Amino acid sequence: MASKRQALVLPQKKGGIPPMGKQKVVAVAADAKNRRALEDIGNQVNARVVEGKIETHVNRPITRSFGAQLLANEQNAAAVNKKSVTIQSDQADGKVCAKPAKKVAAKKKEKKNVEIIVISPDSNEEKKYEAGMVDITRKSSRKKATSLTSVLTARSKVACELSDKLKELVVDIDASDKENQLAAVDYVEDIYKYYKSVEHSFRPCDYMDSQVEINVKMRAILVDWLIEVHDKFVLMPETLYLTSYIIDLYLSTEMTPRNELQLVGVSAMLIASKYEELWAPEVSDFICIADRTYTREQILRMEKRILDKLQWNLTVPTPYVFLVRFVKAAECDTEMNNMVFFFAELALVQYSLVTHCPSMVAAASVFAARCTLKKSPLWTETLKFHTGFSEQQLLDCTQILVNSHASAAAEGKLKVAYKKYSHEHFGAVALYPPATEMMEELTTSKTVP
Repeated sequence: MASKRQALVLPQKKGGIPPMGKQKVVAVAADAKNRRALEDIGNQVNARVVEGKIETHVNRPITRSFGAQLLANEQNAAAVNKKSVTIQSDQADGKVCAKPAKKVAAKKKEKKNVEIIVISPDSNEEKKYEAGMVDITRKSSRKKATSLTSVLTARSKVACELSDKLKELVVDIDASDKENQLAAVDYVEDIYKYYKSVEHSFRPCDYMDSQVEINVKMRAILVDWLIEVHDKFVLMPETLYLTSYIIDLYLSTEMTPRNELQLVGVSAMLIASKYEELWAPEVSDFICIADRTYTREQILRMEKRILDKLQWNLTVPTPYVFLVRFVKAAECDTEMNNMVFFFAELALVQYSLVTHCPSMVAAASVFAARCTLKKSPLWTETLKFHTGFSEQQLLDCTQILVNSHASAAAEGKLKVAYKKYSHEHFGAVALYPPATEMMEELTTSKTVP
């Protein structure tokens, strides 16, 4: 039992260190080695052996002059080492031995191949600077690189500035109607964009060559008479423009004899009245206005035939739709407003304008009115923005309207619109002298480069 209770004692050598003590010594030695390595990396202590002596790192800042001095010292030490024989002593064995000659010769060759760069001291550079030998204003020959992002940013900035200038020139014509729910200010721009996109659809073509018994003069007489009928019935302006559209679209698809041309006109106005008016005229009223030329059955039969040809599609943008918007953009007074609608009704009589877009006819009516009243400027940025047309684009169409005004003012036979707008109720705007001279000047300036 006593032997079992004896403690286990590890054998120790005389003068030795216990095992645990040896591990601690090794750990301390490793830590010291690691700390020295970290100190060398951190450039805190840089010890080196020169001629058997330990030289510590100098903390003095190395300038050009001090660097040149250190380099000169190294060169002198290298020259001394060439003459002396390197002797290495082995303190462990107590022997002195010389290095082999071959190794010494190889090290000498390596030292010969080392390229030495001499750094001029600061004093030399200062002397050159004072003498003017150093050009401090010399710029790099490398071209300045321009990135794609900077180019796009610059272009966007220019575009924004141009758009801001355009917004300043264009007047907000809907600002006064923001509280009016019937004006639909939030949607009016989108509505007219839609009108512009669909105005090319369902447009009448140049149908007069396909008609055997009808000519341009007959159509003009019919429309001129319908303007008078419209005025006597005191109908809405929309009814007159829709009537003209129905006539032209039907004649462009159906061969019509001469004796039915007036019947087509009466039936077209009956259809437009039912579509636009709250209280449309009755069939008997149209029979009476046509001097009983056609019966009730003939008018109703022609009405059905026209609707079948048009496929019952009557929701189309007429010139009147655009006139309302463009008159607002022109900031018209009463006189200007009457003049615009005078030219618009003259446009209904002209067959040469049938194939033109309704928006162009409406814009040309505004331009002709401004030329007749000698407004300045003739065409504003606001009108250009809302109509989508420039002065040059409207010259041909405006020339037709001005010539129509001149012929009606002279001794023309189709004078219903002229007489209507010569009345005091419409400000007698038709009595203004036609703008023929101004149109000649504008047309001449267009042709001259």
